[in-house]
Amino acid sequence: MSKAERPSGREPVRLAVRKTYKLYIGGAFPRSESGRSYVVTSSKGDFLANASKASRKDARDAVSAARKAFGGWSGATPYNRGQILYRVAEMLESRRAQFVAELTDTGTKKAGDVVDAAVDRLVWYAGWTDKIASVVGATNPVAGPYFNVSSPEPTGVVAVVAPDEPLLGLVSVIAPVIATGNTCVVIASERAPLPSITLAEVLATSDLPGGVVNILTGSVREIAPWLAAHMDVNAVDLTGVTDPELAVRCEQEAAENLKRVLRPAVTDWSADPGTRRLTAFLETKTVWHPTGV
Repeated sequence: MSKAERPSGREPVRLAVRKTYKLYIGGAFPRSESGRSYVVTSSKGDFLANASKASRKDARDAVSAARKAFGGWSGATPYNRGQILYRVAEMLESRRAQFVAELTDTGTKKAGDVVDAAVDRLVWYAGWTDKIASVVGATNPVAGPYFNVSSPEPTGVVAVVAPDEPLLGLVSVIAPVIATGNTCVVIASERAPLPSITLAEVLATSDLPGGVVNILTGSVREIAPWLAAHMDVNAVDLTGVTDPELAVRCEQEAAENLKRVLRPAVTDWSADPGTRRLTAFLETKTVWHPTGV
């Protein structure tokens, strides 16, 4: 029925098309295999969406995807990784309005400034990809007929508990991990997961290979110990763990296969991040080579 044929005084009625928020694993957006979800509300208590509640199998799938992606990503040139991070910043900028709206729903003040800071943070880490090796690598003096060179290498798969700062904090924990060649599995903010999944959509359209970043939503208390105990995870970032008892449990689980652990800390995400997070998940490879050969 055309508008002209529609009885006067009656406006067309549209059904609400609510978005279904899913996980981000291996570059795809699967539902939780458990079929579970939980209600996400705004800072005023209004219903926003149902988000997937990741299960133990989802966590295992995410680790498997991260491991599969590690070889290609760590083998890419630092310059290439920097280009892709810059592309992520471009795509995030293009969806600025959506992020501002989502952050406003979480109660974030000056949401526009927060989005701008997140874009700048990505550009900052993009610039570090081909410089960090020069800063932390070295040619070492030795007493003997050898060259001795130390260079940084990515640790591997990093499990990250994101802080309850839905965008700037999230970007600030993901970017340094992947800038140095690691891949990661991220547990999003449980309170405000929607910007995390929107960021996943940005990552999926930013030339970032699938599996480099995997994002799970759901219960931090439930998922974090599984990842800390997973024998194919090489390091754990507990930045977003606010429960001291849970942090200790994760550290104990991580000790089983000698994972690197970045302990929880109160962080001002608007401050200069420095290089601490870039070096937190790097190993040092030292090569001895005889001179004159």
